[in-house]
Amino acid sequence: MNQIKMFFLVMVFGCCLQLNATEPFISKEKNAETIVLKERSVPLSILVSSGIDTGILKAVKNLQSDFQKVTGSEPNILNQVSEMNSPLIIIGAVGTKSVIDDLIKQKKIDGKSLTGKNEKYIIQNVSHPFPGVSEAIVIAGSDKRGTIYGIYEMSQQIGVSPWYYWADVPVEKKENVYFKKGTYTDGEPAVEYRGIFLNDEEPSLGGWARATFGGINSKFYEKVFELILRLKGNYIWPAMWGKAFYDDDPLNGSLADEMGIVVGTSHHEPMAQAQTDWHRYVTKNNLPNIWDYSKNEKVLQEFWKLGLERSKKWEKLVTVGMRGDGDEAMGEGTNISLLEKIVKDQRRIIAEVTGKKAEKTPQVWALYKEVQEYYDKGMRVPDDVILLFCDDNWGNVRKLPDLSKPLHKGGYGMYYHFDYVGGPRNSKWININPIQRVWEQMNLSYEHKVDKVWVVNVGDLKPMEFPISFFLEMAWNPKQFNSKNLLEYTEKWAAQQFGEKHAKEIAGMINLYAKYNRRVTPETLDSKTYSLENYHEFETVLNDYRALAVDALRLKEQIPAEYQDAYYQLVLYPIDACSNLYEMYYAVAKNKELAARYDLKANYFADKVKECFERNAYLDHKYNNEIAYGKWKHMMDQMRIGYKTWADGKENIMPEVTYVYDDNASKEKIFQEKNGYISIEAENFARTSHSDRIHWELIPDFGKTKSGVTTFPQNAYPKADESIYLEYDMNFESKGEFEVQLLLAPTLNFNHNKGLRYEISFDGGTPQIVNFNGHYRGELGRWQSEHIIKSATKHQISQPGKHTLRFRVLEPGIVLEKILIDTGGLQPSYLGAPESEILH
Repeated sequence: MNQIKMFFLVMVFGCCLQLNATEPFISKEKNAETIVLKERSVPLSILVSSGIDTGILKAVKNLQSDFQKVTGSEPNILNQVSEMNSPLIIIGAVGTKSVIDDLIKQKKIDGKSLTGKNEKYIIQNVSHPFPGVSEAIVIAGSDKRGTIYGIYEMSQQIGVSPWYYWADVPVEKKENVYFKKGTYTDGEPAVEYRGIFLNDEEPSLGGWARATFGGINSKFYEKVFELILRLKGNYIWPAMWGKAFYDDDPLNGSLADEMGIVVGTSHHEPMAQAQTDWHRYVTKNNLPNIWDYSKNEKVLQEFWKLGLERSKKWEKLVTVGMRGDGDEAMGEGTNISLLEKIVKDQRRIIAEVTGKKAEKTPQVWALYKEVQEYYDKGMRVPDDVILLFCDDNWGNVRKLPDLSKPLHKGGYGMYYHFDYVGGPRNSKWININPIQRVWEQMNLSYEHKVDKVWVVNVGDLKPMEFPISFFLEMAWNPKQFNSKNLLEYTEKWAAQQFGEKHAKEIAGMINLYAKYNRRVTPETLDSKTYSLENYHEFETVLNDYRALAVDALRLKEQIPAEYQDAYYQLVLYPIDACSNLYEMYYAVAKNKELAARYDLKANYFADKVKECFERNAYLDHKYNNEIAYGKWKHMMDQMRIGYKTWADGKENIMPEVTYVYDDNASKEKIFQEKNGYISIEAENFARTSHSDRIHWELIPDFGKTKSGVTTFPQNAYPKADESIYLEYDMNFESKGEFEVQLLLAPTLNFNHNKGLRYEISFDGGTPQIVNFNGHYRGELGRWQSEHIIKSATKHQISQPGKHTLRFRVLEPGIVLEKILIDTGGLQPSYLGAPESEILH
């Protein structure tokens, strides 16, 4: 199958999904359609031009090392080649007076497929590239990064995971490696800047980096940059709390530029200067520490100018604008005219330092938190500046471009979060990001023309390995994913790390633990989250996690020894540690319940709380000190037990316990009302209505229970004459005025604060129109904490018997998860009552 056909199938059917979307070109089998890359007695050579870019050469040397890991033999790196019979890889970029340009002149390579392209590579076999050389494999890039991506694509396909260092994924040894004849590429990236933000990096990442490299320095960043490039990213916001990227290690900036990484700074660090740079600058020069442009304009201008001068030789994306010092709002009374003057003055400084018009230097303005309010009130920046929209720190997009109006010429980006420090509670410890929600929100963004910058806050980097892979993979080509192939991607990723044998089972575990962690984040979980009294809810969710942990521990015994370290980091620890938290908080809840009745069984659960608390420390100790011979010291130092507010302390605090002493001692889906309620999972509709433009799709494993149902495409707004609805059939035993609760994904009013609306009605009656998120009245913290929006309406049911509920959407982006109808007996619970029985 040729490459064009492969892309067609992936786009249309979502099948044959490949990590990095490039058709496999490595084989263990030798035949007429393959070329020898490495055989036991046959050496491999890599040819590069003598003047090759040093960043490309770094990647070439990594490829050399990767071949050594796979085959046990290190290829030679050559600058010229004579008559030879051994396998040869030729590497270079077009337009650099390299051997690649010579091959284009000879029409051995199609120059049009690379010239003028962005970050594109091709990998192909070439016959007789030089006299005496019968065949070679060429890795050619349209530019520096394109070449580097091609090199790392070769590394990945011979069997070296991008996570070989960061998750200790072992390399399968192969004596013989063959290349399938053909031309391979995955085209150009859909998003221009694709990267990660290392944030909230203390105590875990910072402690580990100091123990491993002596600090967050160039030795540390070399490993980070290599990972980003192996994942086909190109952008970073460096670690920033108490750190200054360019100042901490003078090699940091030049290393990033050499390796091909575009450096930015966070939303509150303008002009290539870190927050810590500012404090060092004013202290060293005995200047007023007033981060206020209306009061300290000249000092701030000089500070910003120094930032641009220091980094002017290196590729970067300059953050413009201004927030308060320390990730805070600028204060009461900040006016738009002042902010616009700040940006104007910053652009003047950019032009002065670079000697070029300001628009020649890439810039971004982050609409983070209160800055979005300035934008909503009319603040604007020049056309060439990228507008960086943001989520609400919890993965819910706040605002997107209005497609009915002219688009901003500089384009749009999205700042997304996998990690967050702030209210309602920190989320720093573990992965809480099911890719179903990441895909749905980022696809929503992409469909609204957000394609200039995708940057995600990954906290300590570990243990966000899987969602980082997905985020950067999606940034390269969002169209490769759809609601039906997300689990397939997870399976492919698991196979890349652990091989095919257990990939499906491991993928299922990764999929489930992220889903469970998104029900309620581990830091927000406590003994009151789930109901002990109603629907056996707490026991049910505990058993969910217990079963997952049992599966993970059972599979551990079948995983080969060389994979145990990777398995612990990527699968077992996050499941076992989170399951242990559920055990502990369930025991806390039972202890409180039984102690209130002076029941001696409370003591058993008090002991269980202590046991789980101690086991939490044991699991962390194992991660920090035993895995990979103690490689990850401090990486699991993050507090997660004992929070009361987001800013609580550094050490886990065991929950209080009480001891009691003896002296105190179907076919047709018609859901049946029972025990005073009806509960229906959103996926169990009786019928749907769609149009030629808009259709309903089920997103498996979305949300807190079974799934989510929403409309696609995500940028299609229903017209007045389009009835886009779901219908649900039910049988009432009673009559009266009943409350209907819809459990909706916590999608925010991204549509310029207008809010998302739906219609709801029974039996064809006059519908109620509900705007469930248009105006916040203090609910945002609850939505973020509970990861759900509960929208309630009242309806009159005049007679018992069968009735039909209709749910019609008036905007895209509304994801329905569950329907609850209270006929007098619905009890409070976190996940909502279990689904009602179907009438037979």
